[in-house]
Amino acid sequence: MNKQRIAGTLMLLLTAVIWGSAFVAQSVGMDHVGPLTFNGVRSAIGALALLPVMLIFRDGSADNKQTLKAGAICGLIMFAATDLQQIGIQYTTVGKAGFITSFYIVLVPIIGVFMKKRTGPMTWIAVATALVGLYLLCMRSGELNIGRGDVFVFASAVLYAMHIVCVDALSRSVDAVKVSFIQFVITGVLAFALALIFERPSAGNIAGAWLPLLYAGVLSCGVAYTLQIVAQKRVPPTAASLIMSLEAVVSVLSGWLVLKQRMSARELTGCVLMFAAVIMIQLKDYDAKKDGGSAEK
Repeated sequence: MNKQRIAGTLMLLLTAVIWGSAFVAQSVGMDHVGPLTFNGVRSAIGALALLPVMLIFRDGSADNKQTLKAGAICGLIMFAATDLQQIGIQYTTVGKAGFITSFYIVLVPIIGVFMKKRTGPMTWIAVATALVGLYLLCMRSGELNIGRGDVFVFASAVLYAMHIVCVDALSRSVDAVKVSFIQFVITGVLAFALALIFERPSAGNIAGAWLPLLYAGVLSCGVAYTLQIVAQKRVPPTAASLIMSLEAVVSVLSGWLVLKQRMSARELTGCVLMFAAVIMIQLKDYDAKKDGGSAEK
């Protein structure tokens, strides 16, 4: 492994740590503000953090109209996905939220079926494994008991999968950093507009959540996204996805260490199965590329 690959791998590991631990910031922040307010302010901070990144990673060959179109479409999906996730975190643990969110990696190839993309048997084995994992995560006292938060977070995972598919379809000839900036602006404006209607945020409450907001905005949105862009120029996409999927594991550890949120043996088994499903999806893509086939996206 060369130095460039090692550096990229370390960047992606740091990205996974930031994103995984951001679930804690998202949870703690709502001790002071509502989910819509938190998401609106965090997205605005993320957009501001990306301003200098746009200057550094300016893509002169990008199509500005296509960039605006991609940013608008992906921004609307991101707005819905992040708000549903933020609402769901109020009613579930950060560890469960992290693993249920990671289900989007398995959902992407399923969506690909409806777009007439090839799907091999390993995909369906991974899907079945993930579903068993979800069942164990949501089952309590021997009965299936899906909480309100689990439903919201799962809905956000579906939207995150749709977001990835849209990015893939609209990513040609666009400035990736500008697309992300537009996404954050749209998410921030829409979320805060709804917050003014349903939550009536105050400057005092927002100030009370300043640390979680800064962490989620600057680190999770600005820094982690920049690290991902730089790292993925050095690490193959399949390996990058596998490394970044570790955010789910980090979310469990962060919830345990910081918030003292413990998971039962049944729930931990569900986490292990979901993580195994994520690995199956990535290894399936790796084998397809190694055999000369085209991996699904």
